[in-house]
Amino acid sequence: MDNPDLPINNIPLHEDDDESPCGCKCCSSNDLLAAEKLRRKLKFFFMNPCEKFQARGRKPWKLGLQILKIAMVTIQLVLFGLSNQMVVAFKEENTMAFKHLFLRGYVDNQDDAFALYKQTDVYDHISFVINQYLQLRNISLGNHAYEYNGKEVTPLSVCQQFYKQGSIFPENGTFDIDPEIETECIYIEPTIQLENEKRGESQLNLTLDFYRLLIVEIMFKLKAINLQTVRHQELPDCYDFTLTITFDNKAHSGRIKISLDNDIDIRECNDWHISGSIQKNTHYMMIFDAFVMLVCLASLILCTRSVVKGISLQRDFVNFFEHHYKSKVSWDDRMEFVNGWYILIIVSDVLTIIGSILKMEIQVKSLSSYDVCSILLGTSTMLVWLGVIRYFSFFQKYNLLILTLRAALPNVIRFCCCAAMIYLGYCFCGWIVLGPYHNKFRSLNIVSECLFSLINGDDMFATFARMQQKSYLVWLFSRVYLYSFISLFIYMVLSLFIALITDTYETIKHYQKNGFPETELHAFISQCKDLPSSGTYRMKEGVPEAIFCCFCEQL
Repeated sequence: MDNPDLPINNIPLHEDDDESPCGCKCCSSNDLLAAEKLRRKLKFFFMNPCEKFQARGRKPWKLGLQILKIAMVTIQLVLFGLSNQMVVAFKEENTMAFKHLFLRGYVDNQDDAFALYKQTDVYDHISFVINQYLQLRNISLGNHAYEYNGKEVTPLSVCQQFYKQGSIFPENGTFDIDPEIETECIYIEPTIQLENEKRGESQLNLTLDFYRLLIVEIMFKLKAINLQTVRHQELPDCYDFTLTITFDNKAHSGRIKISLDNDIDIRECNDWHISGSIQKNTHYMMIFDAFVMLVCLASLILCTRSVVKGISLQRDFVNFFEHHYKSKVSWDDRMEFVNGWYILIIVSDVLTIIGSILKMEIQVKSLSSYDVCSILLGTSTMLVWLGVIRYFSFFQKYNLLILTLRAALPNVIRFCCCAAMIYLGYCFCGWIVLGPYHNKFRSLNIVSECLFSLINGDDMFATFARMQQKSYLVWLFSRVYLYSFISLFIYMVLSLFIALITDTYETIKHYQKNGFPETELHAFISQCKDLPSSGTYRMKEGVPEAIFCCFCEQL
């Protein structure tokens, strides 16, 4: 349907225009030719791959390449995920083994409650850690070994941090503290220590002043080899473990918390030999990864070419409108030429290529960046599968989701920005008021997670029940705080959010039945009546004279 208000139906007349081939004096043949060519180019540009094949017989290379890429990228991710699972399992199981080996009386999932309350227990635990370290080769079930610095074993270090000077008299309520922190360390080599113990001597001479003590850290390094990968036709990795056992007395509350931190570094083993075909399988995997990179590179080139062509066509359309219709093209019409799906595919291709390079380096044991590689490959695969939705959008019934998301996104972003201000206000208020009395409000991060869970209806009763009642005023405030937050966000904010999307959904359904509002771009393209199967899109030069006559008659 033509709109008389649109400038495309009000082309300015030129008195000095030449007469057209059909006898019309409304516009010159050059203007008609340029307009019709541009319409045909625009209509062909916005066709889907099947229509383009009908129009010019051009095979949908990008579509076929994307289907191939989806299969290959998914297979690559699954293979890497299975390999990464073994790495993660080895790390976690070693960390758990070290906690049972070096933390006296440790029980699984006891990290938060593992603490000491007597001075003798602190000395006993420190001695226990050292003795377990010295006897590691005799007690460990794994293939753990000491780290060697040249020909000597890297020593174990026991370091304590304390205030430089401190005199505390709780009975009188007086103290004298110099807050400058000093550190003292003792280094123990396993070979020397074992020889001293055989002679009845002890190298450990540690005295702790608990009034001034802040932290005791025991640090040592161990090595191991992950042999389980051999069963899965992969080269084993060598692991370097840097263990730090911390006795935390910063609060000086009479409770010293104990924690074990395991910093893991994966590296290539120095000298190895494996019988069988593992190396051959590794080469096959690297060839597969290289082929994935080539497919992604081809996809990247084709999609980049399409984006560049779209921007070039946008520039031609804008210039044509400004020259012939003395009108500026709206921002929405300009953005029609920038295909967001191609941008998404380009980003996924770049991430896949970088991730594949890292994966190949990991396979040859030159790098051990499993986490970085996982993020790159995981994100790229997610974007690749999201790109599949583009091909569903060619069908009207499947296109409803995409159109709804696209139309609702600007309003959703504005709505979320306003709601975020209220949400942050509740986060800060809950942290400062309820933090001392409720473990779910101890930090801003935990507060945010707790409130988000409440919005989704999770763990509501436990949040109310765990509030300590030591202060009646704070307890009363917590009830007002929680009831008001739940009422505001669940019954108002969340309902408005759903209503916003529902309203957009109903609008899109109405447009699909009665037609979408026609923009200047679509009104301009709609005057080209050539179907994809008409054969006119295969023409390289000129257009028939009859087209000029029809075009003039419409004006």
